[in-house]
Amino acid sequence: MNTWLVMLLGGFITFGMRYSFVYLLGRYEIPGVIRRALHYVPPAVLSAIVFPELILQDGNIDLSLGNSRLIAGLIAIAIAAWTRNSLLTILAGMAALIIFQLLGL
Repeated sequence: MNTWLVMLLGGFITFGMRYSFVYLLGRYEIPGVIRRALHYVPPAVLSAIVFPELILQDGNIDLSLGNSRLIAGLIAIAIAAWTRNSLLTILAGMAALIIFQLLGL
């Protein structure tokens, strides 16, 4: 019961914070400096999630060609730069990782 209470309270708090931001968004003008700074939040968060998965293996930094995640990530970055297509980038990165893992690289 205690676990469910914590989950419900966490959900309500999260909803309240997000709803308050959306509610206030139309009522107040966001300064230009903050608006420009907010454009950097999604890439920063995505980088913080993805790069440790690409570089760290078993808790150690692995920048070798034997790191299949790193090589698949580099292939995905190249596809993203070449095509500018998110779906193709994701599919190419996943396919490269699966192929490398099947080959034992």
